[in-house]
Amino acid sequence: MPVDALASVPLLSSLSRKELESLAKGTTQRDYAPGDSVMRQGDTGVGLAIITSGKVRVVQTKDGQDRELGTFGPGSVLGELSLLDDLPRTASVIATEVSHAVLIPVWDFRAALKEHPEISIKLLAVLSQRLRKQEQGGAHE
Repeated sequence: MPVDALASVPLLSSLSRKELESLAKGTTQRDYAPGDSVMRQGDTGVGLAIITSGKVRVVQTKDGQDRELGTFGPGSVLGELSLLDDLPRTASVIATEVSHAVLIPVWDFRAALKEHPEISIKLLAVLSQRLRKQEQGGAHE
């Protein structure tokens, strides 16, 4: 994924060009047909996905009941918590139309953090803002 595209993602927009280039090294692009799973609830998180085109829906299953958490399109970042912990996914992400995503594996992300520790502080600020917004009843992105 070009560095400019990474820079357009709200989660990463505060990063310098050099930091973005470090993150871009490990990215891969994936294509999904309608109904394909981008992520599955319960699977170990191995990175994050940035939706570059199409739409996906996020669904959480609890006690046999599905609860839709939202629909997301281009520029949305999903699975970012896996960058911080090694816990299983808390929801599934399913393509609702032909969709494309860029994946950043957790090991490449963590390597970029070691190379550029200032990325951590910038991302913590963005994630903190998201948490505050959610606590106040706002949406995810």
